[in-house]
Amino acid sequence: MSEESMPSAGFRAGFVTFVGRPNVGKSTLTNALVGEKVAITSSKPQTTRNAIRGIVHTESGQLVIVDTPGIHRPRTLLGERLNAVVTSILGDVDVIGFCVPADEKIGPGDRFIDEQLERFPRAKKVAIVTKIDAVPRPRVAEQLLEVSRLREWEAIIPVSAQSRIQLDTLMRELIGLLPESPPLYPEDARTDESLEHRIAELIREAALEGVSDELPHSLAVTIDDIVERDDQELVEVYANVWVERDSQKGIIIGKGGARLQEVGTRARAGIEPLVGSRVYLSLRVKVAPNWQRDPKHLTRLGF
Repeated sequence: MSEESMPSAGFRAGFVTFVGRPNVGKSTLTNALVGEKVAITSSKPQTTRNAIRGIVHTESGQLVIVDTPGIHRPRTLLGERLNAVVTSILGDVDVIGFCVPADEKIGPGDRFIDEQLERFPRAKKVAIVTKIDAVPRPRVAEQLLEVSRLREWEAIIPVSAQSRIQLDTLMRELIGLLPESPPLYPEDARTDESLEHRIAELIREAALEGVSDELPHSLAVTIDDIVERDDQELVEVYANVWVERDSQKGIIIGKGGARLQEVGTRARAGIEPLVGSRVYLSLRVKVAPNWQRDPKHLTRLGF
């Protein structure tokens, strides 16, 4: 880092994570703050399965957002391992942002997560009311009041990631709660995720589109190889889409392979800007019976 770009006194840097029920907008908020897509999004619960770090740079601080799986009551070994990931991260971050959507009443799931926050006294707690562009202002005001009754927060901030409402305010509040520190990542870094992992996630996001409620939990993606063909300005990606049953394999492939072709088209649209080149994508659908409950399968699939 050059002397001109060295942080001034009072520069802050640290880690924040967003928690909340599935589909409250945690990954969308992460992407909006980072300024590029580092976490996949979907309407399906438990889309996020790994701790994904997105890095935000400002003149006054560096915010490292750790996008985590949602806290939930686990029903499988995979669910238990995802919760373990969340617990580990919550014990280490500087700030926890508790996300509650403006368009849904606070319910038992929200209260359960709020209670879990007591286990992490080190982190400062901020409440974030998301999706405020989806409801009238009086409803937003009601939700802010309801959230304020849960506990004493460092701040309560209404935002819309989609419409970028109040994101600057949220950023200032979060950075203000971080410890004084030099930057933790180089100033050009946006994520520490590997290219292989980002490509696998984009494929999984494409495969999640339009599937039934049960199938998303059974989907996993692994990468066999990524080959750069400089002479053809082409990147070849060889990947596997894993499911738990033969019937699910048929759903992913579709009649005459039509659905798998759609998945490939959607995935390439996300991968090509990432690698800066045309992409040849080879997808194979494989069955790993009940992999969510099998320790060996989970390890092989990266969990």
